[in-house]
Amino acid sequence: MKYIDEFQNPELARRLLDDIHATVTRPWALMEVCGGQTHSIIRHGIDQLLPDEVELIHGPGCPVCVTPLEVIDKALEIASRPGVIFCSFGDMLRVPGTGRDLFQVRGEGGDVRVVYSPLDALRIARQNPDREVVFFGIGFETTAPPNAMTVHQARKLGVRNFSMLVSHVRVPPAIEAIMSSPSCRVQGFLAAGHVCSVMGVEEYPRLAERHRVPIVVTGFEPLDILEGVRRAVHQLERGEHTVDNAYARAVRPEGNPAARAMLEDVFEVTDRAWRGIGVIPDSGWRLSSKYRDHDAEHRFSVGGIRTQEPSECRSGEVLQGLLKPHECEAFGTLCTPRTPLGATMVSSEGACAAYYLYRRLDVPATAAREASPVV
Repeated sequence: MKYIDEFQNPELARRLLDDIHATVTRPWALMEVCGGQTHSIIRHGIDQLLPDEVELIHGPGCPVCVTPLEVIDKALEIASRPGVIFCSFGDMLRVPGTGRDLFQVRGEGGDVRVVYSPLDALRIARQNPDREVVFFGIGFETTAPPNAMTVHQARKLGVRNFSMLVSHVRVPPAIEAIMSSPSCRVQGFLAAGHVCSVMGVEEYPRLAERHRVPIVVTGFEPLDILEGVRRAVHQLERGEHTVDNAYARAVRPEGNPAARAMLEDVFEVTDRAWRGIGVIPDSGWRLSSKYRDHDAEHRFSVGGIRTQEPSECRSGEVLQGLLKPHECEAFGTLCTPRTPLGATMVSSEGACAAYYLYRRLDVPATAAREASPVV
């Protein structure tokens, strides 16, 4: 309860907001990279409490949302095969593939199981030596270390019937891709604190310098986000562009050396497709040749699956910060949590899901501040 009380204090929030209002002199656009930060912003109405000059743009920081359609279809293909136990976190089961999702595969007789750790899947593999057990390994730098450790353990224990379908992505190349886009409006970033707690901040200074944008490492509670915005606005107003760690209680400059060593051993950097965005060079991980026997894509020969995104879904524009969820014609009508067109509506960190859950429509910021003077 300590951090809930300390980092959701209305009086402290008001002081931070007063400082931001007093500092800003011109329009600025900041992108929060993490979907968890997006949900916190929308849930607490932080974007509506900020000055009109400060716009928060939602970035591609939802791991479920950026998992490409072709990887979902590979998962569906593997999960449908006889003799396979397909294990996944629950938020992947509703993500639409081409024509169906993992829930439907389970309804059709596929052995699809929800687990709470990749080690659960490894345990299932050891309990079922006559079955092929596959874990769906997705996410950013935060979920990659436990997935890497599980593959390492499988190899060490000789669990030959365990494999992983890997779709891990990396944040810094995504920032590079966003800033290199001709349509980019982003002038500063709130970097995801949990990513930096693993990887540290060494990749960010050159991004800040090359694109002349401040990057503030930020946490997830309301005061964390407001402090991140405050520091970013102060830098922008002074014409600065440095990396600033506003989440020092969890992030060290070097990150977590043990986790990074495990990642380096098990994975290798590769180009990776992002759903709705396309291929970003060096933006992902795959299993290294040392662990290739545990690569489900290789084991089940599904590397040749190719797909095309549904034209009516504009989640790619949402993930790139080019469109707010409620500006999509399908939002809340054709696309709802029960009938999602894209992953941004079903993921617990998706921007579309946040807008739908908290009934966020196009409410003028001034009216919102008058109705809700504190966080």
